[in-house]
Amino acid sequence: MKYFQPEHFEPPRNFLEKSGRQILMLLRDGGDALLITGEAFLCLKDIFQRRREVMRQLFNCGIRSLGVVSIVAMFNGMILALQAGLVLRMYGQEVQVGNLVSQTIVREMGPFLTALILAASVGSAIAAQIGTMQVSNEIAALHVMSVNPASFLVMPRLVAFMVMCPILTIYSNVLGVGGGMLVAWTQLGVEPRAYYDNALQFLTNKEVFVGLFKAWVFGIIVVSVASYQGFTTSNGAVGVGRATRATVVHSFLLILIAGYIITRLFY
Repeated sequence: MKYFQPEHFEPPRNFLEKSGRQILMLLRDGGDALLITGEAFLCLKDIFQRRREVMRQLFNCGIRSLGVVSIVAMFNGMILALQAGLVLRMYGQEVQVGNLVSQTIVREMGPFLTALILAASVGSAIAAQIGTMQVSNEIAALHVMSVNPASFLVMPRLVAFMVMCPILTIYSNVLGVGGGMLVAWTQLGVEPRAYYDNALQFLTNKEVFVGLFKAWVFGIIVVSVASYQGFTTSNGAVGVGRATRATVVHSFLLILIAGYIITRLFY
């Protein structure tokens, strides 16, 4: 597969021409990213051959991200419980804080924050690694050796994100709800038993599976953006820095948009 390089156009002559060109470039970039991801999916047949790299990427994506995911998830639940509990206390309903925390974290905040953390830490690293290989002609060397870059570079990272993003989301959900319980118990006077009864009362399988589906989609988005930015890197070290920054910014925006679309479809 040919990975596209940025093209150089003549300067636009008016606002409409500039806007149209930006839209066309955006559509082209999105199509190229989808092509890279699609080829990586087709290379899943090579997963046993690349099993060592897959395991390495699972470790990088999952184990190395546990620390920051733990801190963010815990404080996310604590802040949410404190803010919601103070409002509910005005109406004498602070016991309902468990329901609010569990619904919010499992549906939205758990997969959302987990994906943002992975995009900022692992996704940016993927773009930097592939981008460095691109500017140093290592990608061209892979083609010369008849090695498919999608199978060698993208597919193991795609598998790692599709597996670890939902798993880390489950871990984040548990810690977030636990952090909310700690605040509800110590700051709002809600007994842990009452908190968990309310947290689980309206939490159905649909909320859990929709949240995990979001995490799975978010993982694919991060790998797609990072891989595309890496393969289209140019201008040496400066280009690598731009690709890393673009990966984080574009991943954040697409995660927000995809999260809203999925919520709208299921609810």
